[in-house]
Amino acid sequence: MGTELLGKEVLALAAELGGSGTAIRWEALTWPEARDAAAALNAVIVPIGAIEQHGPHLPLAVDTLIGEAVALGVSALTGVPVVPALCYGVSASHGDFAGTIALRPETMISLVEDVIDSLYDRGIRQFILLNGHIWNNGALDVSAEKLRVRHRDARVRALGYVTMYPGPEVDGHVRFGRALMHANYFETSVMLHLYPGLVRMDRATSHRDVDSFWDYRMDQVSETGVWGRDVAEANATHGRAEFERCVVTTARAIAAAVREPWPDPSHRP
Repeated sequence: MGTELLGKEVLALAAELGGSGTAIRWEALTWPEARDAAAALNAVIVPIGAIEQHGPHLPLAVDTLIGEAVALGVSALTGVPVVPALCYGVSASHGDFAGTIALRPETMISLVEDVIDSLYDRGIRQFILLNGHIWNNGALDVSAEKLRVRHRDARVRALGYVTMYPGPEVDGHVRFGRALMHANYFETSVMLHLYPGLVRMDRATSHRDVDSFWDYRMDQVSETGVWGRDVAEANATHGRAEFERCVVTTARAIAAAVREPWPDPSHRP
């Protein structure tokens, strides 16, 4: 993935941001290649997703598939390697829908710590935790905080793949400010662009989104596992536009971040 996902302008943008136009997959490298790739920018992207129900029309791996695809697109543009996606997430709140495989938040924190500690021991000092599942947020924020304290010469940032452009600009056909959504118009459209063979549009259903103060188990608020309107209107054209914007905005942010000056030690108390 990389050039084919971003179209004919990818090489020019990659030249601007430091990439080659081809993603760097960590698992495909030999150890000398991994050493050299790590040394080039001293950074890695860690995609983190989930295996959880996404209604009757989308596969269980949506959050992992989209998050990894964005990470690979960013790698193609920036040259920052992508380690294999952590495919399980904090997903128990989906309740009794079949298929979901959930980690406890404590397990997620330990998993992320072990992965980053391992990479840190091999000389890497900058870590982007690119999240594809909103209920991972709490665990990832805790992980980042613990790692910043443990490794004083490391930088860790947890962010969602849509974080780098304003939330209200995400066109998910969501009517309320919190943008609660799952297996909705946005995710379905992006999957129709990336993996159309995995989408069963003949089974697509919608669910009325409401403005809710509380977060609930998904099986308490939706009989189908879908949260969002107009799912049957989802389309690959919209999905491509949203996906490319996620990749480009995230790539621009990460290209700058890995070159950001470190704090001046003279400013420390």
